[in-house]
Amino acid sequence: MDRLVTVKGNRYGMEIYMDSEVSFDILMKSMEEKFRNSAKFFQGAQMAVRFLGRRLTYLEEQAVLDLISNTTGIDVVCIIDGDPANETAYKSVVERTLSNVRKRDGQFYKGTLGKKQVVESDTSIVILGDVESGAKVISKGSVVILGALHGFVHAGAAGDRAAFIAALSMQPKQLRIADVEARRQLIYQESLLIKGAKVATLDGNRIYLDPLADWSNE
Repeated sequence: MDRLVTVKGNRYGMEIYMDSEVSFDILMKSMEEKFRNSAKFFQGAQMAVRFLGRRLTYLEEQAVLDLISNTTGIDVVCIIDGDPANETAYKSVVERTLSNVRKRDGQFYKGTLGKKQVVESDTSIVILGDVESGAKVISKGSVVILGALHGFVHAGAAGDRAAFIAALSMQPKQLRIADVEARRQLIYQESLLIKGAKVATLDGNRIYLDPLADWSNE
């Protein structure tokens, strides 16, 4: 049973390999045993999780997440997509931002922000969901959106020109970093030219968009 489930840590969180042949119930028993034996190493940790080996249904994912939370106290902040097309983008987001957010006592917001909803933060913030048109995120640090950005985001609101805004999909209503506002039409046009996850950074008096994977390798 030991080989049915393998748990490995890495720079952006935890990978859980699950055998594709046995029943899900057997996997859950194996997983529970492994996590109970290692619970003391994870207590209170915040991390991303990636599932490998088999494709889980939504209900199975939730069952695994509940098991992890109940046996170890881990706060799973996001699930890394197993799709190779998205893997680089997700890793870039998590590696470059989640660890940085922890160091700076950052915040996590779980859920999609709908119209007229406003989230303000004195630190960097990770949004685990979409920012829909009409919603606002205002942060004195950086803003990372593990979803789509269609609303308004202001990063570096206290004047931090090194702050950035990252999202897996970006068509914002309005974008600001420090005291500089992006021209909506330029951001829209640049966004159409960049596939996948994007990051907005400030250079001089202009906000630029780049592919997140390229930026993370600089």
